[in-house]
Amino acid sequence: MKSVPHTTHAMRFAQAADELRHHAPRLRLKPEAPTTGWVDGAWWPRSLDLTVELPSLLPALTARLGRIERVTYHLAAWPPTPRRLRSGDEHGDVRLEGFRSPHTATLTVIGLGARRRLTLLVIPPDADPDLAHHALLTATRRGNADTVDTLLAALDEDTAVQRWEVEGGRIPARPEPVDA
Repeated sequence: MKSVPHTTHAMRFAQAADELRHHAPRLRLKPEAPTTGWVDGAWWPRSLDLTVELPSLLPALTARLGRIERVTYHLAAWPPTPRRLRSGDEHGDVRLEGFRSPHTATLTVIGLGARRRLTLLVIPPDADPDLAHHALLTATRRGNADTVDTLLAALDEDTAVQRWEVEGGRIPARPEPVDA
């Protein structure tokens, strides 16, 4: 007789935590305060497929925006999408609108009614995890007024090292080769 593996509560909890980690949006928002800077938050999607990524992002933004009416994005930054995203819940569908005018690395989410909106810096899915995390934190720092291009430059490792040095960090000098 074969033994059936026993699933413990701890194993189920670890599986649930792992699933949440893969589905929860990698998102940070600036604190609610008077608007400053070019972005209101930063989002690091796992792919460039809006129809796959938005269903986990939008619920996280409803606390700030209420019911979400539409999402605008740069046409060249994302593959073609349908004009509407079916939410499958009581909130209804969300309009997806592509334009050529916004920065390619931003996405704007617009709430219904009072026309509240959030502009998010979009960090490329394939970004280095340490640099992406740094960009998420920098973009959402209270009072941060960096441009989108400045925030994106932090994703470039050489630029990130230079900025770190300017902000007070120091890289140890490489030892000089010793002639024998």
